[in-house]
Amino acid sequence: MSVTETIKVKLTSAFAPEHLAVIDDSHKHKGHGGWREGGETHFNVEITSDAFSGKSRVDRQRMVHEVLAAELADRVHALSIRAKAPQE
Repeated sequence: MSVTETIKVKLTSAFAPEHLAVIDDSHKHKGHGGWREGGETHFNVEITSDAFSGKSRVDRQRMVHEVLAAELADRVHALSIRAKAPQE
């Protein structure tokens, strides 16, 4: 399974999101630190879930980081997260 698909599966399982977009932006970072041939090193995640209701921005980031800890420790160099509650 690709890193993109792994991220989607893990976030869907953990947060049952109303909206989830996982965008591989690795091509924009070619030649920069952490970039590898084949991509899947730099991602933008947009996620909307009830799980984020009442949570601070920092808490939401931490929640996503916990779920993706294995990917962040290995293949993923950079992860931008936009996590929202449905009412936002």
